[in-house]
Amino acid sequence: MNVHEEVQLKSPLPGRWWATFLVLSVILAVAVGLFLWSTVGNARPSLSACPPACPYEFNRPSTLLPASIEQGYANFLYNLILVLAIGVFVTVEGLIIYTIYRFRNRPPESAIQTHGNTKLEIAWTIAPAVVLIVIMGFSLQAMAQIRGPSIGEVLRVKAIGHQFWWEFQYPVQKGIAKEIITASELVVPEDVTVEVEMESVDVEHGFWAPELFGKVDAIPGYTTRLKFTPTQVGKREYGGQCTQYCGVQHAQMRFSVIVVPRAEFESWVAAHQKPAASVETLTGNAAAGAAAFVDAQNACIACHVIDGVPQAVGKIGPNLTHLMSRAHIAGGVLENNPENLARWLRDPQGVKPGNKMVIRRLDEKTVNDLVAYLTTLK
Repeated sequence: MNVHEEVQLKSPLPGRWWATFLVLSVILAVAVGLFLWSTVGNARPSLSACPPACPYEFNRPSTLLPASIEQGYANFLYNLILVLAIGVFVTVEGLIIYTIYRFRNRPPESAIQTHGNTKLEIAWTIAPAVVLIVIMGFSLQAMAQIRGPSIGEVLRVKAIGHQFWWEFQYPVQKGIAKEIITASELVVPEDVTVEVEMESVDVEHGFWAPELFGKVDAIPGYTTRLKFTPTQVGKREYGGQCTQYCGVQHAQMRFSVIVVPRAEFESWVAAHQKPAASVETLTGNAAAGAAAFVDAQNACIACHVIDGVPQAVGKIGPNLTHLMSRAHIAGGVLENNPENLARWLRDPQGVKPGNKMVIRRLDEKTVNDLVAYLTTLK
């Protein structure tokens, strides 16, 4: 009997080895399933650096927790590709391990040349093509839902990138009789498609709220668009971030998307279409702060708008008409409260170096008066 015949008569792999291989495959499949369940299901990702007790939910957004119809399609496509990739990996690696073990040579055997298997070669050519066709089909479906025209009720918003904060404009449309301009917080109603037009006044920025929509750039001199339809019931806040390096405070250019019930959104619109409280009704420190705000040497009116204050016509900084309705200031860096307002007015460059608010150093009385006035802007 020659060597070739001897190899052909070798017995198949021992049952013990096959059992070990199957057990390991099952363990891997279960581990992957548990990971997908923990990240895609209702549970928050257990591998996150921030535990479920985070004080601000939007500080740890995840693309694996879709909260809009469009992001749901993107997440399904991601999971599909992940599962197919794991299946291909396990199959290929398993066959490699099996081949190495099954057809290994033992001394004093010599290497054996074998002819290819035509059927097997055709199969492993067709199989990847089928996988890619499946992925392409679901990709086209997802693209049609994410980028296709909106159907039904639509809310239109413009997002404008500044160094280093986001401005949101609600133009006149059904339900909004007067333009609304705010900053850092995009308030939208649940179960309504939101179409966002993005622009930039300075450099390129990236607009992204992982749970609601994918990354889209805001490019100077050009308008880009996206849409999303929030599906979560009840008031929810989702974190957003600039994703294109835009300067020294790029990492601190944050925003949040606040999804509220329809009735609450209508109340928000009604409140934000009113001008600020009349200066004539103010007394004490608030009245002194209003006077300091319009004082040209303090430069507030050169950068900010307050509806109802004719001198305040600046467009460089955020619109302050309803400042105290926002949870955060300074582009999402500070919680909005009197202490942080005073901290910001004392030294804006110390809080956020490189931002566009460059002012003279204010004395403590002026700071306190301005805070007293700003806290009336509700």
